[in-house]
Formats: sequence, C-alpha cells, structure tokens
Amino acid sequence: MPVDFKEKLKDVPSSPGVYLMLDKDGTVIYVGKAKVLKNRLKNYFQNSEKRINALAMLNHVEDFRYIICQSETDALLTENNLIKKYSPKYNILLKDDKSYPFLRIDLKEKYPDIRLVRKLKDDGARYFGPYMQSVNIRDIFDLIHTAFKVRDCKRDLSSPSRPCLNMHLDKCLAPCSGNVSEEEYRKEIDKVIEFLKGKDSDVETILRERMTHFAAEENYEVALTYRNKLELLDKLVRKQVSSLPQDYNLDIFALETNGIISAVNMLNVRGGKLVGSENFTMNCFGEDISSYIYQFYENNPPLCDEIVTDGVGDTSSLEEAINSLSEKKIRVTVPKQGTRKTLLDTAHKNAYDAVVKYGTQEDRKELRTKGAVSELQKILNLKSLPSRIECYDISHISGTDKVASMVVFENGVPKKSHYRKFKIKTVEGNNDFACMKEVLIRRLSKFDDEDESFSSVPDLLLIDGGKGQLTYALEAQKETGCENIEICSLAESDEIVFLGTDPKTPVYISKDNVALQLIQRVRDEAHRFAITFHRNLRSKHLSETKLTEIPGVGKKTAMKLIKAFGSIEEIKHKSAEEIAAVDGISLNFAKKLLSELK
Repeated sequence: MPVDFKEKLKDVPSSPGVYLMLDKDGTVIYVGKAKVLKNRLKNYFQNSEKRINALAMLNHVEDFRYIICQSETDALLTENNLIKKYSPKYNILLKDDKSYPFLRIDLKEKYPDIRLVRKLKDDGARYFGPYMQSVNIRDIFDLIHTAFKVRDCKRDLSSPSRPCLNMHLDKCLAPCSGNVSEEEYRKEIDKVIEFLKGKDSDVETILRERMTHFAAEENYEVALTYRNKLELLDKLVRKQVSSLPQDYNLDIFALETNGIISAVNMLNVRGGKLVGSENFTMNCFGEDISSYIYQFYENNPPLCDEIVTDGVGDTSSLEEAINSLSEKKIRVTVPKQGTRKTLLDTAHKNAYDAVVKYGTQEDRKELRTKGAVSELQKILNLKSLPSRIECYDISHISGTDKVASMVVFENGVPKKSHYRKFKIKTVEGNNDFACMKEVLIRRLSKFDDEDESFSSVPDLLLIDGGKGQLTYALEAQKETGCENIEICSLAESDEIVFLGTDPKTPVYISKDNVALQLIQRVRDEAHRFAITFHRNLRSKHLSETKLTEIPGVGKKTAMKLIKAFGSIEEIKHKSAEEIAAVDGISLNFAKKLLSELK
C-alpha cells in the first residue's frame, strides 16, 4: 500500500537527525540532515513550492525513514556515514578519496629539509597546502631550491661528509659538511616558511638580482634560467587579493548544477593570495554541500583559517565537524558582501563553467537535447518521455492580423518541416486566451489529417503564457477529447512552469537547468516564428492597402501583385515587362503603376 505521508509525518519528532528517502524498490536515493526533523520533512511533503532538485527527487520517493541524533553535528557525521554506505543517487558525493600533496618541514630536526607528503600527521611539523592540480608542486620545489640554500638530499648528517655539487653551485649551505651552524641554516629555513606563507617579495628580489648578475657577466644562459624562474614565480604566486591581509588562508566552495551534471569549485587563498582552483564534477546533486566539504577534509585535513561557502544549510554544525579534523579552530562563513563574497562569486563562475563545458562537444550537445528531454520528464513527472514537443504562441498588434505559430522539437532538436502557421478566424478583438483555445481546437482535431505534422501525436503541448493561457488550452483539450496528452505552460515574466495536472501550483526550475533551457528554446522559437508570420502578413496587408489607393488598382489586382512580388518595394525595382507578366496585367498598366509608385 502507498504510504500516507500526512499520517506518517504526525509521528516524526522535533529533534535533530537524519532522514532517508526510499524509492519503490526500497533503495535509498537521498540522505539528508535536519535541525528539526518534523519541519524539514513537512517542507518536502506539504509545501507547494519546492526547489527543483527536491522536486525531481520527490517524484521517485515512496517512503522515508529517519534516525534521531543528539545534535546537528552528530546528524552531519551520521549523514556522511550513510552517504558513504548507500551512495544515494541524489546526494552530492565525493567520488574518490584523492589526497592532495602538502609540503612538510620538521622544525625539530637540526637541519630540516622540505618534503612532499600526501597525509598530515600530528607530529609537530609544519605543513603547507594542499596544492591543487592547478599548481605544479614540482615547480614549488624548483623555486625553493633555486632561491634558498636548503638541502634537497636525505643524507645522514650525524657526521660530516663531502658536500655535493649543490654547494659548489651556491644552491645549498651544505650542512652535511659540518661547516654551517644550526642558527644560520634555520634562518634560511625561516625564509622558506615565509615564502610558503605567501611572502614572495624576497624570492623575487633574489631571482632578479641573480639574473642581473649573470647577465652583467654575459652568462646569458644562466641569466635566462633565472628569468624563467621569475615567470614561474609570477604564474604560481597570484596577485594579492584585494582587501585581504597577507596572513589570510581561506578555502572557498561553490556548487552549480544544470540538473544532470553538478560541479563544486574550490578556491585556495594562502597568505592573502589566490593560489589554487579545482573543479569536481559529478552526475548527482543534493540540497547542500556540507557532507561533500566534510568528505573532502577527511582526505585532506584543513590548513585554512576559514571556509567560505553558501552551499550549506547550517554553518555551526559543519564548523564543529570540521574542527574535529583540525588542530586549530576553523570558521565557516556565508558572506553577503565584501571580498569574500567576490571570491565566492568567482568560485560559482568556475563551477558554472565546469558544468557548461563538461565532457566533449558531442557530450554537451547530447546533454542539451536528449539529456534535457529526459530531465524534463523527471522534473515535471511526465508519464512518458516528451520526445515530441509542440509549442504554440499568439502574435498580433492591438487585435489586428492575429496569427499563431506551432513549432515542433523532436528529441530536443527543432523539426522545421513540421512547423505550422494559423490565422485566427473566430476571435474578435484582443483576446489571447480565446485565440489560444481556437488554435488548439483546430490543431487537436487534425490527427487524421494527411499532413504528417498534424497526424503526429505530441508527447507534450507547451503553451507560451501563464495560468490564463493554460486554462483555455485545457478547455480546448477537453472539447476535442485529447485530455490524455500532457500539457504545460511557461510564463515568460518569471519563467515559471504551470502543469496541466495542477494549473494552480507553479513549478520553479533553476535557470541553469537544462530542462528549463530546453523549453525556453522551444518557447522562443515559437515566439520568433509567430512574430515573423505576423510581420509578413501585416506587411502584405499594408502593401495591398497602399496599392488600392492607386487609381485603377482594385483589391484583386493588389493581391495578385503582392502574391507575385511580395511587397511594394519589390515591385518598384521590377521592369514594366516583368510586372506585365502577371496574369491580367497589361504592359501599359504596368508602366502607369511604376510611374505612380515612383
């Protein structure tokens, strides 16, 4: 038996917890957390307005379960464990457990070196990173060992030994020789730490001085090496982020989705500079990215001071969970203005770009067409795949020359050979609603027509307009006995969809969703086709009217001329002989006509 959600909601407690949405097979398709379980679940099953990703998920929900937790933080941790366990279709999910590289300096050693590591340990060493794919960690190493005289070997320094070539190239203080004090070497390591914290001016000075020195000695090959290092430094060390102090370390997360593909962008600010960016694309989506952020830091312990995002429902529980993974307190903020908001907007742009450019060009075309058709069925909960969509629009000026267009998209692609035009016959004055009803009655009565377009049965009728146009379209369906054909309307003012099954309840679809973009393209094409037909018809009527004002030209003659040449302007550019070729037009009359027009 179907679950009575209204009755089941009565037993849900007002406690923090986790809820699991189940489909008809009992498969967990979504896991969420809530500060108040009862309120959150009521939002799903009782409110009329829902976010579109929730609506798409709810179309497949047959039951739900919940787990009571002690706090919101416990709920977040439990949610994360359940997501890992079930890999639900509608959750944002970290697909792999990739760890990013860090740089490690152990200051407890007498002569520390700089090491590349993938895991952080609670060993008292200094760690820097993580370094995203946009930053080549080997380039960082190269810069450090070019600008600073620190060792890059793993020699045993317990007793002096013969120094390697790096000392003779003035690239290392050679602690292996026993001729450098710990204090002198520590000063060099301190410079490295300052560089990794974002203070790059000293490195730039060192590299520029060495480049100038070798150029002055006409050792241009070595000078060129240092010039290349300066270019590398400029590439690696981004411009100072406006209004951020040099000691600020931020991680910024932003989510974008088109309903099928989702992307999370992460920006890294270290030492007040934007030093890294990476996109994570996936085929699933959810309502917030709290779990995703927590999963990321499980694999890459946080070294930032602050996490900036707007994709979480509750910052305090995420903050508490993240701090359980860190040795220091980290804030989670949702900025409304200022530099952090600008950085967050930048992350959103990067995430959106990743969504738009996901896959090959063929993949993107498939996503915009067949993928969008499939997404539209899911979002609107249509009985069948809307492979053939017919869209209708009305065009006129103050009730004159009223026309309608019918455009056809099959599998998300225009089928122009099936486009059709209508002149409104029965409606007087300016009444778009009645015009829409007339056109649909005429169209829905033609399924036995020899015209291939009219004999084809649409999977979805799309009406350009709001609730008013849809109401009259439903009347046309009822009068023609075609109520089994699914229908919806798209209100242009707010881009809101109204369904024929529930005309009073609006459906809000994200502007980035491929399903909305598809029906917008269909609607815009119907609008263009209707306006073009109206303009041509109006131009023809105006031309006919101007011709009948010429002595000797009647309505029938004017219609013949317009049919032959299209407009008065075209007639003006014809010769008398060409005009006389029209049936019923003499050469003398053609000459007089041209004289009058010119």
